[in-house]
Amino acid sequence: MATNSKRINFIAEVSANHLGSLDRAKDIVLAAAKAGATSVKFQTYTADTMTLDLDLPEFKVSDEHTLWGGRRLYSLYEEAHTPWEWHKELFDLSRSLGLTPFSSPFDLTAVAFLESLDAPMYKIASLETGDHRLIRAVAETGKPLVISTGATEWNEIGELVEVVAKAGNSDLTLLVCTSSYPSDPADSHLRRIETLRNTFGVKVGLSDHTLGIGVSIGAIALGATAIEKHLTLRRSDGGADGAFSMEPEEFATLVREGT
Repeated sequence: MATNSKRINFIAEVSANHLGSLDRAKDIVLAAAKAGATSVKFQTYTADTMTLDLDLPEFKVSDEHTLWGGRRLYSLYEEAHTPWEWHKELFDLSRSLGLTPFSSPFDLTAVAFLESLDAPMYKIASLETGDHRLIRAVAETGKPLVISTGATEWNEIGELVEVVAKAGNSDLTLLVCTSSYPSDPADSHLRRIETLRNTFGVKVGLSDHTLGIGVSIGAIALGATAIEKHLTLRRSDGGADGAFSMEPEEFATLVREGT
């Protein structure tokens, strides 16, 4: 049992685990609530806002990638994206269950759309940390902001923290993250939690792509205030993110042991 006295934000990440079905997306939200999640996170983009529909090496995942090797980026994003017309229904369902619904926007049109839904907070994904225009737009909403640092150099973290501060937003949580899927627990380097907290004076959490709950529990013991885990109904259902996602019973165990 973790001894951290702070309330932990247990974030259930839906991502591509809806498998193209709104009903399944709703079932994941229901499972998140039953498992004790405090928030549920989506991703707001389309294939066209992310990449170009080209069959060139620069627009493909490297063949060596364990999960998505050789996939065209456009095809992968088409499969993985959450249709924008689903968002309101999923946000409303989440709120009705006592969950905080929020999303990762990947461009300014997504921010405007999420603002129209009165999104209560935002997440910036690891690979968008260099997009200062996007970070500034989100920070200027004045809402809590969570930023993953999985693909970010040390000086880049300092730069994005400065962007948020200059926008007048003081509610920032940095997430320690290892951008591999799934991640090896040996690569978690959880001491980064203390380093980020002491250096930047912000809340720090973990975006955890490892299997199991051990790394997340360790992060909570080190003072993490947010834990983000992908959630699916069953890993055997497949999908772009299924192999490194938690099942509901595992998420419930994480919440129980982490509080």
